[in-house]
Amino acid sequence: MRELTRAEEQIMQILWDIEKGFVKDVLEKMTAPKPAYNTVSTIIRILERKGFVKHKAYGKSHEYYPIVSKDEYRSFTIKNLLTGYFSGSFANLASFFAKDEKLDVKALEKIMDEVKDDVKD
Repeated sequence: MRELTRAEEQIMQILWDIEKGFVKDVLEKMTAPKPAYNTVSTIIRILERKGFVKHKAYGKSHEYYPIVSKDEYRSFTIKNLLTGYFSGSFANLASFFAKDEKLDVKALEKIMDEVKDDVKD
């Protein structure tokens, strides 16, 4: 899996939300200032080449849908973040956010409890 550009990720967020749609559907969900139709179409075709979306053809129109789930991409992104910036250590990541966000001990304990619960499931 490859990292997405900001524009690609914005479009993927919309496709994950709507589940499937035409370029016009994606464009409608974008915030102003909206890019040109051809720009969105080009980015979606790039996402298709990268293996993130597929399409179903209806004549000359294409309905696009994600084939990489949001959870899959989230996991990939977090692993890259951990590896690239925190030496692969969740403890280093948690320590960074604790310092940066000025989290107190109770907040950190709550986070750790949630992580423990998720690992058990």
